[in-house]
Amino acid sequence: MIRVLIALAAVATLTACSWEPVREIRTSFARAFHHFDGTHYDGGPALSAGIRKYDNGEYAAADKDLQTALKQGLQDSDRVRAHKYLAFIHCASGRLKSCRHEFRLALDIDPHMSLTPAEAGHPIWGPIFRSVKAGH
Repeated sequence: MIRVLIALAAVATLTACSWEPVREIRTSFARAFHHFDGTHYDGGPALSAGIRKYDNGEYAAADKDLQTALKQGLQDSDRVRAHKYLAFIHCASGRLKSCRHEFRLALDIDPHMSLTPAEAGHPIWGPIFRSVKAGH
């Protein structure tokens, strides 16, 4: 228990630092750190890259990164985000069945999930999301 507290204190200290060598140590420590249930959450960088690529209109590359993030492991809230962005990509590409499927996967993780007003107002995925949520 003492080791866990020391490790958590070290992470808290390193999290507050931005100096490059400390940032590298913090990143390495975060990758090596095992959660208490043994789960690894290593997909964060791929999730960030996927969302950035989505925002830049690079949908195929974003899809690949988001799938990688899910395979590498994400916390539930990030898994919901990954599935939401995958749904957007599928909807924008005319793959409506896949779009619905991704929204269902997100809602399976978080039944209270909602879209932002701007997202909900989108003419393609807004109505699809509402339909999937109503049937969930």
